[in-house]
Amino acid sequence: MPPRNTPFRPTLSVYGELTEPVALSVILPCYKAAELARRSVMRLTHALAGRVPSYEIIVVDDGIGDCEPLLRDLPTGPGGQVHVITLPRNRGKGGAVAAGMKSASGRVRIFTDIDIPYGTTPIMLVESLVRTRGFHMVIGDRTFPQSRYETELSFGRRLASGVFSTITATLVTGGFFDTQCGLKGFRGDIAEALFGLQTIERFAFDVELIYLALTYGIEIKRIPVMLERNTTSSVRLWRDSLQTLRDVSRIKIHQMRGDYESTALRGLVARECAVASTPLRTPVIAHAALKVRA
Repeated sequence: MPPRNTPFRPTLSVYGELTEPVALSVILPCYKAAELARRSVMRLTHALAGRVPSYEIIVVDDGIGDCEPLLRDLPTGPGGQVHVITLPRNRGKGGAVAAGMKSASGRVRIFTDIDIPYGTTPIMLVESLVRTRGFHMVIGDRTFPQSRYETELSFGRRLASGVFSTITATLVTGGFFDTQCGLKGFRGDIAEALFGLQTIERFAFDVELIYLALTYGIEIKRIPVMLERNTTSSVRLWRDSLQTLRDVSRIKIHQMRGDYESTALRGLVARECAVASTPLRTPVIAHAALKVRA
């Protein structure tokens, strides 16, 4: 692995050809899981080909460098492309997702985990909700009664997740509990604005994104999910939980310093509110939960 002072110059490989603008971008962050990435790309290609007119699957190799050789010969199907971004060093899940989002060009942009833990059907649902219903952001929510686990999680992981969710919901996201579900989709312009403000590169990046979305009055649609598989995880339970909590505290520091101010994002939401003839909602986190539609 390159030393930590290596410049951030990711390499990009593209396979397949597109004849029209990209309708859907799916970002898969990958860390030490190249074989799984190959299977997931094949699975996604099978699900998207013929159902989405044009799509790109973006695999972000987080500093290992073993994905590109295994993905270069995969068939992409009609209207599809596979992109492989190789980061020069490990940046963390948030850094990998951000690199993929900043490279994406789809009208709808979705990220999920490398093993596609909730299956391909929710990906198609997220794409449809953003494209046809105009939601700014659609996310999986494991706290819904309809959400289920086909794969059982360990007691320790459930406990750590519950504690973390309670803390973040109380201190940061105004009662919004499930920030960490690995399925989130965005309208293209919203993704560009949000990820342009992102500062956290590890696991708390989801919290930061939802905090920003709630702050600016971005409309969020939550959907139930079913965990089909949990075949890989780079999470070191308690160590990463502590780091994530430290990152959550940094969100409040950035907010107080004004690091999250975005005239472009504020203007985008204001224009849409004006078109809808509704007043711009005041960005107060304490009332943010009222703006999230189930």
